[in-house]
Amino acid sequence: MKPAAPGLICFLLLCGCALLIAACTAYAAPAAGPTVRLHDLRPLPPTPPAKVVPLRVAVAAVISPRGNVESYTPLLDYLGRELNRPVEMVQRRTYMEVNDLLRDGEVDVAFVCTSAYIAGRRDFGMQLLAAPQVAGATVYYSNLIVPADSPARSMADLRGKVFAFTDPMSLSGRVYPTSLVHTLGAEPETFFSRIFFTYSHDNAVRAVADGLADGAGVDSLVYDFAVARDPSLTSKVKVIHRSPPFGIPPVVVGPDIRPQLRAQLYDLLIGLQDDPAGPAILATLGFDRFVPINDAAYETAQQVTSDTVIR
Repeated sequence: MKPAAPGLICFLLLCGCALLIAACTAYAAPAAGPTVRLHDLRPLPPTPPAKVVPLRVAVAAVISPRGNVESYTPLLDYLGRELNRPVEMVQRRTYMEVNDLLRDGEVDVAFVCTSAYIAGRRDFGMQLLAAPQVAGATVYYSNLIVPADSPARSMADLRGKVFAFTDPMSLSGRVYPTSLVHTLGAEPETFFSRIFFTYSHDNAVRAVADGLADGAGVDSLVYDFAVARDPSLTSKVKVIHRSPPFGIPPVVVGPDIRPQLRAQLYDLLIGLQDDPAGPAILATLGFDRFVPINDAAYETAQQVTSDTVIR
C-alpha cells in the first residue's frame, strides 16, 4: 500500500483545523449571572397551618345561659380534646332559634328539648344522636308548681292567676300546661289573667319562688337539680301536678352532618362513662351517662304536641 501523499495530509489537517475553529466560534459562553452569597440566604417563610374549623355545639336554654356555661363547659372541653379541634358553645334565646341553626348547618350538634326535636324531625329531618340517662331513666315530667303557701291543688285553681311559661316550644314548660288548660275548655290567653315567658326553666322556678307568678310548668329534671343545689326552694315552691313520663330531651344532629363526625360524637358520648374524666363531667351535668335512644321514646310527647300548636 502506498503512503498518503504529503499534499493530501496537509489538506486533511487544514479541514480539521477549520472545523475546530468553527465549533469554538459557534459556542458562546453564558453571560455571568449575579453572584450568590450563601451567608445572605434567608429561610422561606413557613407555610401557614390550615385553619381548623371549630365544632359548634348549641345548647338550648332549658336552664339559664349562665347555668348552661357552668354545666356544659367540662363536656365541651372533653369533646375538644378528643377530637383535637376547638369547640364553641352556641346559645340562643329560644328553642326555635336553635332548631334554625341546625336546619341551616350553622351548628354540628345540639342539646334540645323534647318538643323541639319532634318539630325538627318533622320540619327538616333532625336526627337523634344520644340521650342522657338520669337516675336510671330516660324520661322526665312536666311539674306544675305554685308558691308553697298557695291553696291551689290543680290547674283549675289557677284560673284568673298569673302564669309563667318557659319557651313557646317547650313541652314541659308550655305545651303540656296548655293541654291542661284545654281540658278545662279554655285557652291560656283567657284562662289566666296574665302570662309571660321566662325562656328557661330555672328562671320559671325563680319567678314562682319570688312571687312573680302564681304558677308555672317546669322540667322535672331542672326542678330536682335546682332543689338539690338550693334546698331552701322547698319552703318557697311546691309541685301540685306531674305529667305522664316523656322521652328525655335528647342530643341531636342536623340531616347533613358528615357520617364520620356523627360516628365520632356518638362514640365519645356513649363511651364517656368509661373515660377517667367521665364521672366528674357527668356529675356536673347531673347525668348518669349517655345512652342510645330511638323515636319510640317520644310517642307520648308526640301525642301531646299533636293537640297543641307549637309556634
